[in-house]
Amino acid sequence: MNIKTENNSTDEWSDKKEQASAWFFTLRDQICASFEELEDTLSAGPHASRKAGRFNRKPWDRGQNNEPNDTGAILNGGGEISLMHGRVFEKVGVNISVVEGRFSDEFATAIPGAKESNGQFWASGISLVAHMQSPLVPAIHMNTRMIVTSKHWFGGGTDLNPMIEFQQDTADFHQALKECCDRHNPDYYPEYKEWCDRYFYNQHRKAPRGVGGIFYDYLDSGSWDDDFNFTKDVGVTFDTIYPDLVKRHYNKDWTEEQRETQLVKRGHYAEFNLVYDRGTQFGLKTGGNTEAILMSLPPIAKWP
Repeated sequence: MNIKTENNSTDEWSDKKEQASAWFFTLRDQICASFEELEDTLSAGPHASRKAGRFNRKPWDRGQNNEPNDTGAILNGGGEISLMHGRVFEKVGVNISVVEGRFSDEFATAIPGAKESNGQFWASGISLVAHMQSPLVPAIHMNTRMIVTSKHWFGGGTDLNPMIEFQQDTADFHQALKECCDRHNPDYYPEYKEWCDRYFYNQHRKAPRGVGGIFYDYLDSGSWDDDFNFTKDVGVTFDTIYPDLVKRHYNKDWTEEQRETQLVKRGHYAEFNLVYDRGTQFGLKTGGNTEAILMSLPPIAKWP
């Protein structure tokens, strides 16, 4: 699928926008292939006899218009939702988008460079959330994005959300992210790990959402190529370490008590995404696709 946005031919950022959005599509394809392979290779456990899942892709398109939506924003462009319900993944969504337009006056005050661009913006990214059948396999989130106003930057990250924590999984996940960060800047991992711990925190419960990872935003080091290469590496690292963690546990049996623990923790996950998540707020306040924005919510959760 090719999503076209209207670019000024004199815009020095046209090529960079194209490179970034093309990468997000490529990463989407790689991750979907990795996840479908996990569906194929499951060999034991309660759901082994079920049919392996496959992603269903659904495009959405706002077209090109200059009429403000209900939020007061103007949104052009579109994206694609890839959704799978399988025997390993109870629900996993991998979304990509390429959009541009104008922020509402109220929201523009919160976005760097938006005031100077009269609210005009361009954004592209990939966003993924996986909720697993097995409570022994951790849920996970990953997203990376590029945004342009009168400024430009990359952002994103990934965090692990085990229902039942295995210390080795947590250690290996963080080690993979540290190695990724260290390949680009030794200051990144301690800064982005702390940012992740601070950000993915349910303040009303006084508890972290999961066991952390990395989170970064407004990344503009002065070298677009360096920042883009780091953002690509985050995606590749995710696609390497997470399938390895899944394979450690996906063939194991689990108990009803462990399933109950999973459903309650999913409720806490949903609370964060609906109350605090900036990506959710960004999507809703720019008039994005509601189905894509709320894809992160689990299919089943409990509040005891």
